Amino acid sequence: MLREKVEKTLEQIRSYLKAEGGDVELVDVTDEGVVKVRLTGACSHCPMSTYTLKLGIEQKLKEAIPEVKEVEEVK
Repeated sequence: MLREKVEKTLEQIRSYLKAEGGDVELVDVTDEGVVKVRLTGACSHCPMSTYTLKLGIEQKLKEAIPEVKEVEEVK
């Protein structure tokens, strides 16, 4: 259930990432509310990817889904 909510919210975020040549892939959602994602395309090697992850993706997920506690990037 939580994974489905996260995937749906990520779909809304993807359009912004794709406009810059990047994307985000959902890797895992833990029982503790940690969302693990992989940034791909231009986002995978962008120097601003930490900001994209924390100030973009994490913030949007937390706003939309209170159960989300943190977003982590996996390589």
